[in-house]
Amino acid sequence: MNSNEHQQPPQELEITIDDKVSIKSSLNVFERAKGIVLFAHGSGSGRFSRRNRYVASVLKQTGIASLLIDLLTEEEEKVDLVTRELRFDIDLLATRVVGATKWLLADSALSKLKIGYFGASTGASAALVAAAELGEYISAVVSRGGRPDLAGQALTKVKAPTLLIVGGNDFVVIDLNKQAMEQMTCQKELVIVPGAGHLFEEPGALQQVAQHAANWFKRYLCSDKNKTGRPHVKRGAN
Repeated sequence: MNSNEHQQPPQELEITIDDKVSIKSSLNVFERAKGIVLFAHGSGSGRFSRRNRYVASVLKQTGIASLLIDLLTEEEEKVDLVTRELRFDIDLLATRVVGATKWLLADSALSKLKIGYFGASTGASAALVAAAELGEYISAVVSRGGRPDLAGQALTKVKAPTLLIVGGNDFVVIDLNKQAMEQMTCQKELVIVPGAGHLFEEPGALQQVAQHAANWFKRYLCSDKNKTGRPHVKRGAN
């Protein structure tokens, strides 16, 4: 990647999910991208998440493009600030992930790239539900401090290789991730970052997350067999 590509700012876009809903997104793609990762943020966060943007910057150095999306509309975010309910509506969040993925698949250039998901907290649950629904369209999933248990029965249907990253001091979430792994039949791996809490705020913790994610996506999105062989998807297709 040349220096100009490295410095190019993300494109701010609106993605139409259906006739009534559009969500905001940040697309960072470049000419020699080898794959693209869709970021599903955690509860109470959005496409400007500092942690997710850092991970996206590390992926870019690996040659992987990114699409960071707001899972809720502005109106929904206002409601959620009061009720705190929509952030835990996994089916709703998964619908937004699926819709954004179909937007990628409908683009003549972006559809040539293998697609991965990076989900944090409840966003990881939504990503896994979406991966279960879309099957072969998703090549890899990474969860950061996620709640895969909230994906429920969808866990048994996930085909994409899945990496679960949890902080070593996030004891409850470690147990929940181990329980979820037992239900998954795809290739999966659990990485525990020593000394890290749920948000990976400790020195060097987020860097470890980003490196683990980059290695996982590089393995499954950037292989020589990079042709997807997927049928083209029309925007708005169900």
